[in-house]
Amino acid sequence: MRQFFGMSRRGNLREAVSGLVMPQMLLLMSNERQFEEHVRELEALFPGVPSIGCIGMSYDTQVVEDGVGVVAFLDGVVAAANVLEQVSVMPVRDIQRLERDVNQVKGSQKDTICIDFCSGNDACALTTIYSVLKRRGISLVGGTGDKGKVSANGRIYPDGVAYALIRNANGRVKAYKENIYHTRGNQRFIASRTDKSRYVLGALNGMPARDVYQKILKVTEQQIPTQTFKNPFGKINGDDVCIISIKEVAGDSLVCFRQVNDSDVLMLLELGDYRAIVKETIAEIRRDFPRISGVFSVNCLFRYKLFSDNGYMQEYLQEMSALGSHGGLVGYGEHYNNRFVNQSMACVVFE
Repeated sequence: MRQFFGMSRRGNLREAVSGLVMPQMLLLMSNERQFEEHVRELEALFPGVPSIGCIGMSYDTQVVEDGVGVVAFLDGVVAAANVLEQVSVMPVRDIQRLERDVNQVKGSQKDTICIDFCSGNDACALTTIYSVLKRRGISLVGGTGDKGKVSANGRIYPDGVAYALIRNANGRVKAYKENIYHTRGNQRFIASRTDKSRYVLGALNGMPARDVYQKILKVTEQQIPTQTFKNPFGKINGDDVCIISIKEVAGDSLVCFRQVNDSDVLMLLELGDYRAIVKETIAEIRRDFPRISGVFSVNCLFRYKLFSDNGYMQEYLQEMSALGSHGGLVGYGEHYNNRFVNQSMACVVFE
């Protein structure tokens, strides 16, 4: 198989797909102004080719902040694309679509990946999708787009999760997740006064969440939304830690980018040596895959900001591109199997 990445900083879709012939699966990452136009145009240029899309920045060796990027898979791919609608209220309503598509591509753990673009309500969407995928051992990598809408096969959907099932007919696939944070001390916090619908974290160990965060890190209230780049929260999930970013301060509470529930056990995290961690991830991928056809990744918006602020983003993309064809999405939340995380990177590697 082959992976193609094309882009246009001007938002010219024809320019982005120049040279692309007979794709078998398409991923569209567009800007807010042109998204609907690009969805229609992509379908017109490649009628009947499975596709999913969202609003968001894309990248290969450089970031496309306000144009359009297209990732295509071809030459040995079996693929299907579709959408689960109304994921905030009834995510299982369209589950038969996913079951049918999994059967159609004849996917298995060793050769198939599900890539998803979500409009929001990620936890509900992932729980639903993974209930089907786990029966076949199929991994999932994905992320959240902007403005509450996604596309599938030439149509726009609000409140949905668009998915692409991709089977590599000529080799293996494997999903990876990268965490550049480690625990800060041994203190644990019990969450309370939460609002699941608004992702509000009201109290930690019975004290206002804002005050606890400020006291431990010795930061002002105004510094909290950027301090989360260095010190997000973490939630224990089995043998893993799910990262929870802080979005803003609301009174004496904190609004997060993912849901926190009463009685959740949280901890503070601390930024590690991300340059060394990235190098180790790349080394692990090389050990697993001596021959690579392509890498598709989803990097968190906050990672993008952190790397950019520290002059590392361009170096990071160059290092990842040394693996082979590398393209991806800057997401507002990252998906790895059934886990919805923040400030992380998830990727799939195709042999």
